[in-house]
Amino acid sequence: MTGIRAAGGVAWRPTDDGVHVCVVHRPRYGDWTLPKGKLEPGERALAAAVREVAEEADVRGVPQVRLPSVRYRSEGQPKLVDYWSMLAVASGGFQPDTEVDDIRWLAVDDAIRLVSYPHDAEVLAAFAALPSVTATVALVRHAHAGKRATWSGPDVGRPLDAEGWAQASTLAELIALIRPARLVSASPRRCVQTLDPTAALLDLPIEVCGDLDEPQPGQQSDEQVLATAARLLELAGTGGQSAVCGQGKVLPGALERLTGRTDEDFTTPKGGGWLLAFAADRLLAADRL
Repeated sequence: MTGIRAAGGVAWRPTDDGVHVCVVHRPRYGDWTLPKGKLEPGERALAAAVREVAEEADVRGVPQVRLPSVRYRSEGQPKLVDYWSMLAVASGGFQPDTEVDDIRWLAVDDAIRLVSYPHDAEVLAAFAALPSVTATVALVRHAHAGKRATWSGPDVGRPLDAEGWAQASTLAELIALIRPARLVSASPRRCVQTLDPTAALLDLPIEVCGDLDEPQPGQQSDEQVLATAARLLELAGTGGQSAVCGQGKVLPGALERLTGRTDEDFTTPKGGGWLLAFAADRLLAADRL
């Protein structure tokens, strides 16, 4: 799409009166709206959404579920705004400025009545329809590791190449946005290395789990797909946030099993991944990173 790209979020927090969400007032426009802003050059939409919520509302949000995108015209150009629901984990104390001079934390119905634009109300309504998220998982496929045919040693030892290390560094910045408490990798060296920059950034160990590996010679592929899906459910059952690196032959089948969808393409490119949101043992959403 040509035009303006922006991103934002529905930041929420639990209260004694139920869930409250954050809306902001912009003096330049005299409106109440959701915190959002334009992407910086080369910035990923998810990163921009977290940054803008922090800058406009002084809220540190952990993204959970992708919400409906909004399209409209602004300054004579088409504009696309991507939104995520975000659990508010910290706030440094809002200070009004010329861009945002007030914020309010409101029950969703009250926020829907306050916001100035129908598209904001629609995003809030989509958020309100979500079940409570109990766990999020950043699920990625290992980064680029050259060609199997050109590696002379055992395939399990094949390392990332220069392109792969660059992909792993990019992934680390995205994975860090969900603030994982655990990092879990399939056994091959390239999978562990894909999470190495994340581990260094967050000072976390990497757990190695064979249930995330591709099938071994003579092993049924369905058996390993089931093992991968079961491991993801087990991680989700512990609650909180985690990041997982697996292999390309099992990820699509595992996601198909968890979502129950056979009409969606879950093929995951090397260095690509998904943001998974769970409500207990139910996968609510699988959104591409």
